[in-house]
Amino acid sequence: MLTVHNLSKSYGIETVLQGISFSLSRGERIGLVGPNGCGKTTLLRILARIDQPDSGSVQYDPPALQVGYLPQGFEFPPQETIGDFLDRAEGELAVLSSRIEQLAADFTLSPQHPDTQKEYDAVLARLQVLSEASGKGPSVLTALGLGHMPLSTPTAILSGGQHTRLALAGVLLSSPQLLLLDEPTNHLDLDMLEWLEDWLINSPANAAAAALIVSHDRAFLDNTVMGILELDPLTHTLRSYAGNYGDYLEQKLAERQRHWQEYSDQREEIARLRRAAARMRGEAQFKRGGKADTGDKFAKGFFSNRSKETVRKAKNIERRIERLLTDERVEKPRQNWQMKLEFGDTPGSGKDVLALENLTVGYESNALLSGLNLQVRHGARLALVGPNGAGKTTLLRTIAGILPPLAGRVRLGANVRIGYMQQEQGDLDPRLDAFTTIRSFAPLSETDARAFLHQFLFGGDDVFVPVGSLSFGERARLSLACLVAQGRNLLLLDEPINHLDIPSRARFEQALAGFEGTILAVVHDRYFIEGFATEVWEIRDRGIIQPIQV
Repeated sequence: MLTVHNLSKSYGIETVLQGISFSLSRGERIGLVGPNGCGKTTLLRILARIDQPDSGSVQYDPPALQVGYLPQGFEFPPQETIGDFLDRAEGELAVLSSRIEQLAADFTLSPQHPDTQKEYDAVLARLQVLSEASGKGPSVLTALGLGHMPLSTPTAILSGGQHTRLALAGVLLSSPQLLLLDEPTNHLDLDMLEWLEDWLINSPANAAAAALIVSHDRAFLDNTVMGILELDPLTHTLRSYAGNYGDYLEQKLAERQRHWQEYSDQREEIARLRRAAARMRGEAQFKRGGKADTGDKFAKGFFSNRSKETVRKAKNIERRIERLLTDERVEKPRQNWQMKLEFGDTPGSGKDVLALENLTVGYESNALLSGLNLQVRHGARLALVGPNGAGKTTLLRTIAGILPPLAGRVRLGANVRIGYMQQEQGDLDPRLDAFTTIRSFAPLSETDARAFLHQFLFGGDDVFVPVGSLSFGERARLSLACLVAQGRNLLLLDEPINHLDIPSRARFEQALAGFEGTILAVVHDRYFIEGFATEVWEIRDRGIIQPIQV
């Protein structure tokens, strides 16, 4: 269905892809992973026929393969409504219907022409697939949290998350033969994630389709893909691994262990050979000098020959060392450039950190959550889950004191210092750079500020890039840095890992494991919840059901 051979792409002197080769067959679902900025989106854009490679080839079978591409930032035409977009997504039906009529007419003129028969069969098969998917727009919109919106709703008034979900709906409803999905799980709650997984695996329309999926949701990759392609940010090459994301991690760990063992074995061998060469040269020196004054010509010749033989052996060993250091060199396994977080000394607080007393939250007369009576103890790790729009962010903003309660109250314990990380990092001044921002929160010297930001992957001149020019992932890292610098002991995190790549998510989890305070996090990453949470607060029917102990 898709064959990529020796694909390369550069922007100026910066190489992004180098010698990329792989293939996708019908029914295969493959995950594409690698750190942010390594070229995943570039590869998808080339496969979607948007960008051109510098060299190499992309072949589709059939050549007119129907590709469904979900970019990270989908733009809708001005004045388009939700209904207009869905009609456009399903609009291929009319075109194919007209084409099948034309091909049927061609049969009357040339019934034996093989090309006509082949195209007729392909168009007919495509029509059948689209006919099965036709009319499913409302159910798909409902599953993605858009079913309550009238079809006359202009796409221009939708939020960023709603844009993403509508674009995803359009891709799925077009019943493509090849799915290219760039971060499809962003802005999806747990119910939507499970629905999308079921759609990809069990939908008859997708049974013969292939899919290449970029996602930082590890549970999603575990549940949907059957292979992993890893883009290396240093070599810009691609490696293939069988199985889902968990299988890939096991293989990577085994590879790393083998690499370290080979590196250690070689270092030990080089040290052993150097000792042997030094010992032999010492023996040769002793034999030359030790018998030189005996006056016995035979003895002098004997020891001279033995000395030369010993030197020859030493030189052979040294040549072997040289080969181990050059042609046969095993490079030291590199440490991945991942986020390193240090929370330092966290100010202590009382055992009772937070109490919600008959709390109602919302906006004016619109109550989203009501009758909340919950307590949080020191050291708790709470995951707040629920459908989009159910009130998760509103609850965090109320606890943080940004919104007033509609009823009841929020009571904080002794010495509790709240740190609130907003979903879109709106608390950062877009005019300031990272260096100036962090020094506004903590009295750090220039050297200390640079060293501190380096732990959050801001190195060199990156610290002077204005916040407004940073990516969402970079802003998330800067927001975390600000919380750390202020010494907060109750962290309210609203989708803290939504824009982080998988390596950074893993390091983020490690950092939180060492944090001595209390955390309440809105999060949809199931890997994160399983490894982080001691309790899960689930929003249901305008309340929070009995907290689930994990």
